[in-house]
Amino acid sequence: MRKAMISAAAAVMMALAGPALASGGVEIPKREWSFEGLFGTYDRASMQRGLQIYKENCSGCHSLNLMYYRNLADLGYEPAQIKAFAAENEVQDGPNNEGEMYDRPALPSDRFVKPFPNDNAARAGNNGALPPDLSLMVEARVGGPNYLYALLTGFTDAPEGVTVMEGMNYNKVFPGHQIAMAPPLSDDGVEFTDGTKATVDQQAQDIVTFLAWTSEPNMEARKKMGLKVMIFLVVFTGLLIAVKKRVWADVH
Repeated sequence: MRKAMISAAAAVMMALAGPALASGGVEIPKREWSFEGLFGTYDRASMQRGLQIYKENCSGCHSLNLMYYRNLADLGYEPAQIKAFAAENEVQDGPNNEGEMYDRPALPSDRFVKPFPNDNAARAGNNGALPPDLSLMVEARVGGPNYLYALLTGFTDAPEGVTVMEGMNYNKVFPGHQIAMAPPLSDDGVEFTDGTKATVDQQAQDIVTFLAWTSEPNMEARKKMGLKVMIFLVVFTGLLIAVKKRVWADVH
């Protein structure tokens, strides 16, 4: 019984420490994000830059299986822009009248095109490692956006005496510190269309903001609804108090 209680207490402490620690026990610094807090919203300009980073640096390995091209309207894009962005990719469709499958440009109603046809092909193209889907990555990792930011900016040379296995890269916040993914960001690695300077820190912030949106695209609507409910409850409570006072006004 005592061991069970100790184990339970340890589990609680780990859960409480979760937001500040990576799964490897490394402390993750907390950053300020526009989408956090009761009134937090997504930064559209940052999300658009994050989409550009995903397209140029990440889409060759990582999928966004839960996202449709039409969802990009939430980032502020017009229908014509979304249609053009989708058309840059091809999807398999069919069968046609001859019973054959065929390729066509993607449409806004299609999901984001996968970089590989299946998991085996993905592993073969990445030295045996399976690149994870990024749709829910912010929600799926302990520490959420802070962890992803720290991971993307955490690539460095291995400390003296540490041997990095072949095909691996040293990352100071990744559990075990050895990760198959090569550093995906570099200063001026992309040229932002809005003229923002593309430092590693800026790119990491933008791609994390974009992935926070893919993880919870309905966050702003949820917060607005929650605020409306709170206002309703406050008004309703006031009305109840007023009615109570009126009903019991003559009772001494």
